[in-house]
Amino acid sequence: MNSVSPSAVQYVGGVMQDELVESRRQQPLDGQGSFGLRPAEPAREANGEPDELDKLKSKLMTAWNNVKYGWTVKSKTSFNKISPVTVLGNSYLLNSEDEVERFRLAFVSRIWLTYRREFPQLDGSTLTTDCGWGCMLRSGQMLLVQGLLVHLMPRDWAWPDAQQLTDVDFEVFRPRSPVRAGGVPIPSFGSPRGSNTPEKSLASDQVARCSQKKRPEYIRDSQAETIHYKLVSWFGDQPPAPFGLHQLVEIGKSSGKKAGDWYGPSIVAHILRKAVAKTSVLHNLAVYVAQDCTVYKEDVVHLCDLSPSQTPPEPSRQAWKSVIILVPVRLGGEVLNPSYIECVKNILKLDCCIGIIGGKPKHSLYFVGFQDEQLLYLDPHYCQPLVDVSQVNFSLESFHCSSPKKMPFNRMDPSCTVGFYAKNKKDFESLCSAVSEALSSSKEKYPIFTFVEGKSQDFGLEGHSSNNSGPAAHILPPGQLGMSNNRRNSDEFVFL
Repeated sequence: MNSVSPSAVQYVGGVMQDELVESRRQQPLDGQGSFGLRPAEPAREANGEPDELDKLKSKLMTAWNNVKYGWTVKSKTSFNKISPVTVLGNSYLLNSEDEVERFRLAFVSRIWLTYRREFPQLDGSTLTTDCGWGCMLRSGQMLLVQGLLVHLMPRDWAWPDAQQLTDVDFEVFRPRSPVRAGGVPIPSFGSPRGSNTPEKSLASDQVARCSQKKRPEYIRDSQAETIHYKLVSWFGDQPPAPFGLHQLVEIGKSSGKKAGDWYGPSIVAHILRKAVAKTSVLHNLAVYVAQDCTVYKEDVVHLCDLSPSQTPPEPSRQAWKSVIILVPVRLGGEVLNPSYIECVKNILKLDCCIGIIGGKPKHSLYFVGFQDEQLLYLDPHYCQPLVDVSQVNFSLESFHCSSPKKMPFNRMDPSCTVGFYAKNKKDFESLCSAVSEALSSSKEKYPIFTFVEGKSQDFGLEGHSSNNSGPAAHILPPGQLGMSNNRRNSDEFVFL
């Protein structure tokens, strides 16, 4: 069992030490990456343009990745009836059609952001797709868009058109014993895809029709749908989109990253913070990134409290910015410390939690919940064509996933970033209390992270404030600084 403390840290100023080491390793390996070939990084000629050979390399790599991630094998995920399914603070016991329908709507209503192809060329490269390297950026986008959903939409909002996706790919099982998760299937409440057997098709159609009759009618809120379209457009794959891939890659350059590189969850947290601070589409929201696995409460107050800037105070204006809190953590050494699993579960049960970005080794995912000993996630590793979000009433279907997927906790990479949202000061105080209680559930003597009264500068961290535009400090367990040259950093998610 690993006993690495997420809070016992050493600081290395500037760029993350392991990422610098990783970058040095990758420099001589021009062309290595997913399946053994790295996306071509075009060299620059004297005039600043990629040469023809590099253009050809990039086109070949793009074509391969488009094929590799442009298809998927449809498989159903099994859920049992006796254990609740938790999705971002809500619990569903799948022992009735109504509960299955609630779970289905909750999952399908999450915004799903995946690899895309054929978008405008990324600045400084010939890449027109992020297949094979942009999975952590996509996971970060999903974390941020969930924070914006709870910020701008009603808490109980569900996408009305989710009701039309009757072919949701999961089955509910009745376990044979409490120990065994698999068991005898009961009728699925969604029509399964790819059912070729006439008897199965007939039964599924009957179940689907029966289920549709019993589904509650959701009144279409035109204002909510307008916000829904606006939110998705902010994450479009076009240069003007404030949280699109083009903007995130541009912001990543200040941390030494470029198009075609792989990004860790900590770097992505800081990129998201800078993207929100930079945009003009949001005025009452801030992003705080914790340092050294610690949330300094006075730093959050300083970031969000607007009353000192109002002279005299204006009662009509909001005196507190809403805040998304991102906490980069490491849950063990090279593998996940099992002692932290119960703590992760309790965090995902909280209403204030907006998810976790991390994944399994070298494969980034966005975690939204769990059932028993398996995490529930949205997977960005599916390449879809570009959607022109500037068009009126563009199709939203490719931005919503109908296939819940699960993964055992023990396959989770220990390097991840946890996200929370607080609407106002009262919510922030409740968040601190609720999360602290969830953190105390860990069997490990070191908590995943902590809340501390005071400012980071009170602890000698002036250079590492989350308001600082510089790169994040890197967290290393004591005694392992010298080992960073001898191991690959699992904070970098690389396809091999």
